[in-house]
Amino acid sequence: MPETRASLRHLRTSPTKVREVLGLIRGREIDDARERLRFSTRGPAGEVLKLLDSAVANAESNQSLPEDELFVARAYADEGPTMKRWRPRARGRGTRIRKRTSHVTIVLSRFSDDELERRRDRDVSTGPTRRLRRPTRRRRVREVEEDLEEEEQEHEHEHEEELGEEFEEGGEDVALAAIPDVDDVDAQPLDAADEAPAKKAPAKKKAPATKKPTKKATKAKKTAAKKPQKPTKKTTKKKKGD
Repeated sequence: MPETRASLRHLRTSPTKVREVLGLIRGREIDDARERLRFSTRGPAGEVLKLLDSAVANAESNQSLPEDELFVARAYADEGPTMKRWRPRARGRGTRIRKRTSHVTIVLSRFSDDELERRRDRDVSTGPTRRLRRPTRRRRVREVEEDLEEEEQEHEHEHEEELGEEFEEGGEDVALAAIPDVDDVDAQPLDAADEAPAKKAPAKKKAPATKKPTKKATKAKKTAAKKPQKPTKKTTKKKKGD
């Protein structure tokens, strides 16, 4: 089977981290692999997604293979050159820092003829598989507007059917039957009650609330008991000559 590959060299990520991401897409269809990489939280997922798109573009331009007939046959990451750096530590020592790189390769292959026939039969019986692509903002807005228009049309159609049923049952339109003719309105004299609006009776004024006399608390005066006065001796002056 024809194969197409795309490689990325000197990726500034260790091979162990890249291999975890490649394990998610190995043996998957292109749409499924893209969806997995798009929602992956791993760091190298973005670079691997770009590499997958490059491999698909190579297959379409070089070998004229459609995207729907491709899948990820192989995906691997080899170790690249390691850059050495030094970091100062205690007591004048230095610690080596290893900045690892990796070479990533993705190989795409075409499905076999039997597999493609089985997929076509499945699409005919159950319908084509839904493409796992996130709709754009304009497309979502357009779908919402179309749904609203369909609901309005259905509502108007139901309203017209209800009016038609009422017209057939009563023999005349209910809305028009409730309105009197112009001649009848002119012929009827206006009553005195209709000429002038009824005057509202004046509201009664509320009498001012009378305050109840409050009893002042009077303090009882304490009457001090009078002490009995001692009898005073009358002093009589003796007359001279007595």
